[in-house]
Amino acid sequence: MEPIVLTTERLLLRTFTADDTEAVLQACQDPDIQRWTTVPSPYERRHAAEYTERMVPDGWQAGTMCTFAVLPREGGPLLASVAVTLRTYSGTWEIGFWTGREHRGNGFMAEAAGAVAHWIFTGLGATRLEWRAEVGNTASRAVAERTGFTVEGVLRAGLLNKDTLRDAWVGSLLPSDLGLTSPYAYLPAPADGPRPGSSPR
Repeated sequence: MEPIVLTTERLLLRTFTADDTEAVLQACQDPDIQRWTTVPSPYERRHAAEYTERMVPDGWQAGTMCTFAVLPREGGPLLASVAVTLRTYSGTWEIGFWTGREHRGNGFMAEAAGAVAHWIFTGLGATRLEWRAEVGNTASRAVAERTGFTVEGVLRAGLLNKDTLRDAWVGSLLPSDLGLTSPYAYLPAPADGPRPGSSPR
């Protein structure tokens, strides 16, 4: 798969290149990014170079991870990173993101995540987009909810970070949540659960 470029009212989303290594290195010195995401800690230049020069292009080439650098549309510094990773071949992808400390609180990530979600449904035929974050990561949850995700519950030991399994919130976004059509029909469970005697014997 060839990398693509997305734009929003304020943002330009493009693939990372080797020229972004220094900006990634500086952004990932933030203790909050190291605490709440799976980036290495301490975060060194070799980690940033591996990300921009190997992980990102390899993911695009394989068509299994599509990673975007988020920048101001009219030009400027790296603001954030957002990626979607293929989880099942039935069409479920998972979104992950971080925002540079000095750029938080401006709604950039919800705007970027919304653009990526729209593309993943319309461009790649995704059927479900999942978001996961360690329980307690309220900033990530706020972004997910602003983007339209429905938080579905807690997965016990649902996230591996720094060699430790952690409980994770999980949420989902469906094409219909954005007014889009899914490639498959969707039959939700009854709101009140299975009816007595409805299970096959």
